[in-house]
Amino acid sequence: MNTPVVLVLTTLPDSDTASALAQQVIDARLAACVTELGLVKSRYWWKGKVEAADELQLLFKTSLGRGDELARFIESNHPYETPEIVSWQADASAAYGQWIIAETQRPLNV
Repeated sequence: MNTPVVLVLTTLPDSDTASALAQQVIDARLAACVTELGLVKSRYWWKGKVEAADELQLLFKTSLGRGDELARFIESNHPYETPEIVSWQADASAAYGQWIIAETQRPLNV
């Protein structure tokens, strides 16, 4: 039987910033795993004009109980004025989902 988990996606300006945020999240046990998806080219409207930027994309895997706390943490520790924080619930295999839940267990900081 599958286990529900939360995936959170964000982009950061460079590898050092991405590594620092990923480590902070892991240290705080807000995610069991952070996958660096690599460099992406983002094109977007910002303050009335089209911008383009090279960014690094991170994917965080966390439990249902940690999803909101993780999103707040990313927003508070992100260098962008308006960070991309996109999250969705997914089904993980039973063993992987249970691992995520076990690795994110600690008292909630709500």
